[in-house]
Amino acid sequence: MILSNKLFALDIGTRSVVGIILTEMEDCFHVEDLLIIEHKERSMIDGQIHNIVSVAKVITDIKEQLEERHGKLERVSVAAAGRALKTENGSMAIDISNQALFSIEDINRLELAAVQQAQQKLLSSASTTDDYYYCVGYSVLHYELDGERIGSLIDQSGRTASAHVIATFLPRVVVESLLSALKRADLEMEALTLEPIAAINVLIPPSMRRLNVALVDIGAGTSDIALTDNNTVVAYGMVPIAGDEITEALSNEYLLDFPVAELAKRALTTGEFVTFNDILGFEQQIAASEVILKIKPSIEKLADSIGTEIKKLNNGKPPQAIMLVGGGSLTPQLTKELSMHLDLPENRVGIRGLDALASVSLGEAIPSSPALVTPIGIAIAAKRAPIHYMTVIVNERTIRLFELKEMTVGDALLAANIKAKQLYGKPGLGISITVNGNRLIIPGEHGKPSVILQNGQPASTKDPISNGDVLSLQPGKDGEDASVTLEKIIGDLSSLEVQLNGRLHTITPHVLVNGKQASLSQQIHDSDEIIYHPLTTVKDFLSQQEEVLYEPFEVFINDQKVVVDAYTPKIFIGEKQIDGNYKLSHGDCIHTVCPQPPTVNDLLQTIGEKHQSITKITFNGDPVTIIHTNASVLVNGQKVSLATKIRRHDELTITQLPQHAPVFSDVFKFIEYTLPSSASSYQLLCNGQMIGFNDTITDGDELAIIYTP
Repeated sequence: MILSNKLFALDIGTRSVVGIILTEMEDCFHVEDLLIIEHKERSMIDGQIHNIVSVAKVITDIKEQLEERHGKLERVSVAAAGRALKTENGSMAIDISNQALFSIEDINRLELAAVQQAQQKLLSSASTTDDYYYCVGYSVLHYELDGERIGSLIDQSGRTASAHVIATFLPRVVVESLLSALKRADLEMEALTLEPIAAINVLIPPSMRRLNVALVDIGAGTSDIALTDNNTVVAYGMVPIAGDEITEALSNEYLLDFPVAELAKRALTTGEFVTFNDILGFEQQIAASEVILKIKPSIEKLADSIGTEIKKLNNGKPPQAIMLVGGGSLTPQLTKELSMHLDLPENRVGIRGLDALASVSLGEAIPSSPALVTPIGIAIAAKRAPIHYMTVIVNERTIRLFELKEMTVGDALLAANIKAKQLYGKPGLGISITVNGNRLIIPGEHGKPSVILQNGQPASTKDPISNGDVLSLQPGKDGEDASVTLEKIIGDLSSLEVQLNGRLHTITPHVLVNGKQASLSQQIHDSDEIIYHPLTTVKDFLSQQEEVLYEPFEVFINDQKVVVDAYTPKIFIGEKQIDGNYKLSHGDCIHTVCPQPPTVNDLLQTIGEKHQSITKITFNGDPVTIIHTNASVLVNGQKVSLATKIRRHDELTITQLPQHAPVFSDVFKFIEYTLPSSASSYQLLCNGQMIGFNDTITDGDELAIIYTP
């Protein structure tokens, strides 16, 4: 008799295979029977079947024993082990410098390219030999604009946009080996699910998935992790450490055979003392608390490995809560260590057993254990949310997809191995040139995105697909190579006609390309060197004349350059004075006023250099000016008079001389006076008072000499 209202499910694990018979009722499931058989050899490694014949034999044993009690079994629900899932980070950056807006579809394609990059990293890793993966799902870690993190790329502009994702993949060989083992046991796959999905479906209903919760299934060899957030399952992961780590620690510490250590580990949670025989035959009875203290480093290592992977999958932060299932979840103090590692309150890390399955009842002989959550979940999830295959056609090629989620056009493109570069046309080649010694890059045209058609209608990469859909990808159009003329680089340099001091001049731009005179219409190529002088300002124009009509009047005074505006030519257009930066227009009439070169005395006075002091007095009623030299002046190293003309760029050296106040005798340096020979005596007067020849005088003094015959 073939079962009609009962479900047969298998949980094919690393150490054992669990067979379960459930009866489906209106609102719940009843576990009628459960059978566990361990593998006779190491035929499963990290969730992947390595010995199909050996695994098939265990499945056959379970099937035959359950058939004796429940009748013929032909169809079975199974799960692909969560530990077979592989997670990889990926990123992709594109140039958006000439793209005004960044649309949702652009972002979708960028994310898809990042997922594909993660897939390529997975394929190139040394530990991976599989040549194909199903993408189970991915989450965006963050976006970047010009190297800086940004919340959204919608309508952003810049130079470079990038997406960083974490993607999860299931090797195709896992599914194919599972199908082969079932076929050998004369079983047909009724439904398929993933172990983490199975546990989540029975422990975390959709209404709870808006919370950021981690579900950890701790088995013998590996710990499988699934994360929920924003109403969906966002990531899967696995660490290759689980209950066996604790068993091995007990074995090493107390010299126990592995099966004995396994029994001792289970006894830690059931009594105050643990009793066992070591490999030498000695019986030992040790307090459970002492044993736990000895193996605490291994417990901490397990908690650290699980906690680190959870944070990695959850963008570097702890989730809101953690649920533990599986036999390894009963490891003593594991919940406490996990809460400490993730900085969570202890009541946010809990073990969920069958008591959490409100809609499940157990047969009398079936114990309630966290280890049974996943097998029961497989049967329920495979019934309620089975995973199917779908067939689509991509570019006339038939593609079979593993429906782990709602499949999209992007999933089909990934499965068809459509490369990310096919989603965009290639940008055209740019050219690199130098303009007046400065390097200039002229980019090629951006490529146009590809056109995706779904059943003949335009589609985006996020659009859902159905069985039998026909997809075609019309490759994006490559951008044109950079093409530019000389005029586009330096602008319009047409000739100008202007008048200078009544004479007509035609100003023609001086442009060289690779050392040769060039026209503005000339096409520019990669590595060209352009040199040009636009001559569009008055200063540029006058600098080309034979006369010096604009050059500032510069001299060097004591090695310092000094510009003397008073002797710099003045430039006028009409009555308006202009400076050298004035931009010429066609028909301008320019005239210049060029001052005569200054003398040494003029220049020193103009720059405010006090090279002389003057004292004005009267002598015997006549005005006299006394001039005292305060500094010596050399021009180009030669001693000159104050009347010497100064030219542009002359070098003046001014040395200060000792200074003293004028005295009465200084007057005779500036007048001719002889005392009469008839004078028998004389007196020197300053403002009517007697004074000596070496007495000081000041500006405005009245000096005189009186004598007696």
